[in-house]
Amino acid sequence: MGFHDLVLLFCSAWCVFYVGSCSAQLQSSQTQVLLQLKKHLEYPKQLEIWRDRWTDLCSISSSGQVNVTCKDNFVTELTILGDKPTKGRDFDGFANPNQTLSESFSMESFVATLARLTSLRVLSLVSLGMWGPLPDRIHRLYALEHLDLSSNYLYGSIPPKICTMVNLQTLRLGDNFFNGTISSLFSSSNNLTVLSLKSNRLKGPFPLSIPSVITLTEIDMSCNQISGRLQDLTDLSSLEQLDLRENRLDSKLPAMPKGLISLFLSRNSFSGEIPEHYGQLDRLQKLDVSFNSLTGTAPAELFSLPNISYLNLASNMLNGPLHNHLRCSSQLRFVDISYNRLVGDLPSSLSTKSENRVVKSDGNWYVSEAAKLGREDLPTCRSYSLEELKEATNNFDNSTFMGENIYGKLYRGKLESGIQVVIRSLPLSKKYSIRNFKLRLDLLAKLRHPHLVSLLGHCMDGAVGENNEANVFLIYEYVSNGTFQTYLSGDSPGKVFNWSERLSVLINIAKAVHFLHTGMIPGFFKNRLKTNNILLNENWMAKLSDYGLSVISEETDASGVKGESPDSWQMKMLEDDVYSFGFILLEALVGPSLSAKSEVNVLNVMVCAKMFGLHDIFQLQDIMRCMSLLLVDG
Repeated sequence: MGFHDLVLLFCSAWCVFYVGSCSAQLQSSQTQVLLQLKKHLEYPKQLEIWRDRWTDLCSISSSGQVNVTCKDNFVTELTILGDKPTKGRDFDGFANPNQTLSESFSMESFVATLARLTSLRVLSLVSLGMWGPLPDRIHRLYALEHLDLSSNYLYGSIPPKICTMVNLQTLRLGDNFFNGTISSLFSSSNNLTVLSLKSNRLKGPFPLSIPSVITLTEIDMSCNQISGRLQDLTDLSSLEQLDLRENRLDSKLPAMPKGLISLFLSRNSFSGEIPEHYGQLDRLQKLDVSFNSLTGTAPAELFSLPNISYLNLASNMLNGPLHNHLRCSSQLRFVDISYNRLVGDLPSSLSTKSENRVVKSDGNWYVSEAAKLGREDLPTCRSYSLEELKEATNNFDNSTFMGENIYGKLYRGKLESGIQVVIRSLPLSKKYSIRNFKLRLDLLAKLRHPHLVSLLGHCMDGAVGENNEANVFLIYEYVSNGTFQTYLSGDSPGKVFNWSERLSVLINIAKAVHFLHTGMIPGFFKNRLKTNNILLNENWMAKLSDYGLSVISEETDASGVKGESPDSWQMKMLEDDVYSFGFILLEALVGPSLSAKSEVNVLNVMVCAKMFGLHDIFQLQDIMRCMSLLLVDG
């Protein structure tokens, strides 16, 4: 080969290399769009590598926070992960310098610029502080297959035209502030596999069109305000994960697809029995239906599903015994059946201690515990007639009168079944409709705990209404050994508790109040915690009385004070219970007569509690340590 041929070969190779390199470079218009997006996002530090229009943005190495992928001179994938806060966020629809982009940021302008990247298939813009309504023109990104705008400050309705993005497979809009309904977002033409709308403020019914999107494998709409009925989902044959916890769904549990792996439905208002076919979901690994109003027995088949590892049935109204020969799957690592109405012995498969399995069963009436608490014969809560109560109290004879406080008069009675009861008579609040009042009574009836005096029934005498005089009677179990206050003073004619006995009572009541605060949504606060409202049964087991009555009384309800939000009111009520519990601690330490003169110490306890960062009644040891220090210091 001569010199001339070598030159020609070199030039040809150089041209091929040069042209090939040029063809991989991003079109200048696409580069300009990316730089404009950087400006819209107010120059986050993650995008400092996008220096100017001469920078080849496609050739920059992908980092954990930023990635640009190009094909045929166009951007096909764009990922930007910001560092704006994702926890403890509060947002009122306006820019917040510590959380969102500035007031000059416009989501409308940002999406208009973004829509010029017409070849985008993957778009992920997370924790960037973007705020405002999501514009309908987002649907102009017609090639988009994966869209993730989670952990921003987007609000308003989710744009209906998202349903026209037929190529979309993944839609993640979780941890925002969307607050509209989602009834018409989906259709059978959608090809979605992943739908995450968790932790927003979405309301209204569960979308009727969801079962028609048969490609779905994952649905997460947890922590919203979705209400009403949940329909049959068996048509979603590809569905593997469904998370609807912490909503307001109130139907019976629906049928589920056989391929389900994870099912989370806790903290709703589901009622009825657990469907039998749930025990045939052989792929199921995790099931959580806790904190609902489920009744009936717990299906034995759930415990032996071949792949089940997590089973939470806590805080429902499941009743009856568990089968003595209940078989558990070898994969089962966590079981919670606490705070139901289960009776009988705990099966050996659950009672046998194991390093590989956690079992929680407190708050039920198993034989061993029932004998200890004297509770095995207590009936479930029901409605009584006035005639039944008159018969139980000899027509409310004076000899049955026990006393009176702000919540009305107390009478001692005996039901036809032979169970001794205490009957409280209090005036009906005029501010509630009869339906609302009955709902509030139902809430009280659900409060069953070993250390709460159980509500066995109620009776309404008269009609609820603005111009009517009416009473309600609440029927409680009778607790025979008097009040905690009686056993704290050396002047008492009978038994005086020693410190270990007092500590046992304090721990029991702390558990009861913790349950009132966290065992239901919303929690029960302002529970009149006093030593003379702590009763002791024949086995010296402590039980709290007079709890939860503020929800049906004439006391200030809801926010209470003009200008206060419900959250601030709820925290004030929580602090009110913590304060009252601190005073109980003081009485337990020094006795009622001395503590009555030393309320200033309780104020110091509250200061100390805030110093320790205490906001939970269950942080007992730290509060007691604080009390001890104060008392030692005089």
